[in-house]
Amino acid sequence: MKPLPTLTTVDLGSNSFRLQICQNNGGQPQVIENIKQMVRLAGGLDAQKNLNEASQRRALECLAQFGERLRGFQPENVRAVATNTFRVAKNIKQFLPQAEAALGFPIEIIAGREEARLIYTGVVHTYPNHGRAMLVIDIGGGSTEFIIGSGAQPVVMESLPLGCVTYSNRFFSNKISDKDFQAAITAARSEIQRISKIYKRQGWDITLGTSGTAKAIANVIAEEKLAEQGITLTHMRELAKCIVDAGSTKKAKLNGLKPERLDVFAGGLAVMMAAFEELAIQEMQFTDAALRDGLFFDFIERNLDTDMREETAIQFQERYHVSKNQAKRVGELSVKFLADLSKNFKVLELETWSNYVRWAAMLHEIGIDIAHSGYHKHTAYILANADMSGFSRAEQDLLANITLGQRGDLKKMADTLPEKPMLWHAVLALRLAVLLCRARVDFRLPENTILGVQNHDFYLKISQNWLNENPLTSAALAAESEEWKKTHYTFRVQAI
Repeated sequence: MKPLPTLTTVDLGSNSFRLQICQNNGGQPQVIENIKQMVRLAGGLDAQKNLNEASQRRALECLAQFGERLRGFQPENVRAVATNTFRVAKNIKQFLPQAEAALGFPIEIIAGREEARLIYTGVVHTYPNHGRAMLVIDIGGGSTEFIIGSGAQPVVMESLPLGCVTYSNRFFSNKISDKDFQAAITAARSEIQRISKIYKRQGWDITLGTSGTAKAIANVIAEEKLAEQGITLTHMRELAKCIVDAGSTKKAKLNGLKPERLDVFAGGLAVMMAAFEELAIQEMQFTDAALRDGLFFDFIERNLDTDMREETAIQFQERYHVSKNQAKRVGELSVKFLADLSKNFKVLELETWSNYVRWAAMLHEIGIDIAHSGYHKHTAYILANADMSGFSRAEQDLLANITLGQRGDLKKMADTLPEKPMLWHAVLALRLAVLLCRARVDFRLPENTILGVQNHDFYLKISQNWLNENPLTSAALAAESEEWKKTHYTFRVQAI
């Protein structure tokens, strides 16, 4: 087999440096190594905007380590970019040759809007926006990028001098008070005000946060049990109050906040609160896509003709040697069953869940590549933990739950799964399709076979003659009826 081309991106941010090595797997990044170091370069800028010796030393030590990992790589397969601190440092011309020598490759200092474009490129290739306009906000160490777009190219984009490192150093170097937070938010709002009118006029449908600050805020909100997911201004104000009451981020002991973000969390939180207030944002979701992903897709000049999640599902079938014929049988039947169950749901909701069920069917047997015994558990583990381009972590968890329920004991699922009708419909649809297709040959159900639901009661209407002719399947359906008694649903077979 021909080895996959290996591409490397190096993101030299104002807060952290990242090295990511990917294989170009049919236009998708298959990450084989990801190294991150908190360099805090922006923290080394003095009053004259010169990088001090300590920050230069930290940067060179990190770049030397990256350089060792990249020995033997071809220059055309490595792209290193530097962002805001490299842009603003007055002594960067003296420092840059040393940095390139340590890394062993040229370093591009990219403009703020180019940074914004690359961030958007990473998001639009990995987040399923379904044609909706996205406002993407990326708070870095020294700058914040704001981008609106829905297609391959952004519509408007801007980079402003707001960062978690610079704002933390400027406003939160001592005991933190409410006055400090208000001063930081006011300063950030005055910067964002420059673009707010244009952005509000343009408009957007969904708001996404990328990179470390958004991830940290979302994690803390979830771990503090303020919300299951997402970021709102109300929840951020609660976090700010916790920090003010404690006097520092460290003393606030916020659940879910990693130690390396303690010193810069307050600054990033203030910038994010300012963005919400100035742009009247109601809610934000976090996405893992970032500058490094945009660099990869920019590398290969990928087009957007297909949904990346579809490509990922197909590639996982290849990787785990899935029987595509069996996956197709199970997929078609499970989608049919889901449609039967979901006649009262909105068309868009049914379309979305039909895709989830179809992808679950495409991948329901990937665990067999590990072991046949308990393969559904292996499948669920892979789907929950693998790198799956295009799928959010929430979507991966959803696929994992659906495929875990394809066979076996339902008691544990009843104890852990939320009572979301479409989720349980999806579990039943896939579960019955797997049961009915277990002979692994093409077949047709008798006409007028319908899977229905009334409140919490599922029923399968199916020909009595067909059941008589297929006693093994008939017995399996009877056992299935017993299994559903362990849940808050019931299932019965109605012979017709």
